[in-house]
Amino acid sequence: MPGMTQVKRVAVTGAAGQIGYSLLPRIANGDIFGKDTPVALQLLEITPALGALRGVCMELEDGAFPLLRDIQASDDPNVAFRDADLVLLVGSKPRGKGMERKDLILDNGPIFTGQGRAINDHASSDVRVVVVGNPCNTNCLIAMHAAPDVPNDRFTAMTRLDQNRAKAQLALKAGVHWNEVTRCAIWGNHSNTQFPDWTNAMIGGRPALEVIGDRTWLEGEFVRTVQERGKAIIDARGLSSAMSAANAAIEHAASLFSVTTADDPASICVFSGGAYDLPRDIVCSFPCTTDGRGNWQIVEDFVLDDYARAQIAKSTGELQQEREMVQHLLNA
Repeated sequence: MPGMTQVKRVAVTGAAGQIGYSLLPRIANGDIFGKDTPVALQLLEITPALGALRGVCMELEDGAFPLLRDIQASDDPNVAFRDADLVLLVGSKPRGKGMERKDLILDNGPIFTGQGRAINDHASSDVRVVVVGNPCNTNCLIAMHAAPDVPNDRFTAMTRLDQNRAKAQLALKAGVHWNEVTRCAIWGNHSNTQFPDWTNAMIGGRPALEVIGDRTWLEGEFVRTVQERGKAIIDARGLSSAMSAANAAIEHAASLFSVTTADDPASICVFSGGAYDLPRDIVCSFPCTTDGRGNWQIVEDFVLDDYARAQIAKSTGELQQEREMVQHLLNA
């Protein structure tokens, strides 16, 4: 087609899983890079799931997506990540019944060490990496440390789903469409310690507290609902969030390759250099602007009162604990 740009290579791990199944047609449809950019999919799965992945590839072929130029399937990250412009690390070991979060972190650590090394050695020199697989913040930190030749700011993890959930809950309470909700950021970890920041949120251009008028609800039910939404969906559906998680992954990646302003920043987990006096050397969710070329910058004009700082401290404290759990992997 006239005016089309160079093919973008997108690697996706856990590609035969539930999130991957919802994610891949969106990528093939141009929802990340736009309708004038062809894409090639490089799909990674564990060896026992290669049969299922072949079925997914068949369905992608049957979709006859105009922008989709190539589909590759592999169980080797060194193959799947070769020349990738964007790597979506979706696959991770799920949390089993009775499993502690610490066990999940330690089980997933070596996986993300190996994937970080493969990105370092084989991905495009301008690669961007989005970590979706949980615990995504610390998985991102591990992969980042395993890729010393890739700048830290190329790695991000996802709290866009939490941001979307928070926007929706504020809108539903206010009786407006969620498009009316802006500057609603997520701070900290993608876990039930995260802080969905209603204190800086705007609804129709007015402060959320002024519109809703119920601080008790905002501090209590609203925060808890966002923090526990994933569990509520599992309880209702019998399965974890897939469609909404895939949608958020698309929006997170698309925000990196489009312009996001401080009027309605994107919540992105990035390597902390101490902005807002938060701890350094963790991957922490901040409100960010993006420049459309894969780069982000933390928004500096949010006002954090004592209440907000106390909520954020719980989450960043958890991230520091997680970092200590995997310190042996970061030093490897």
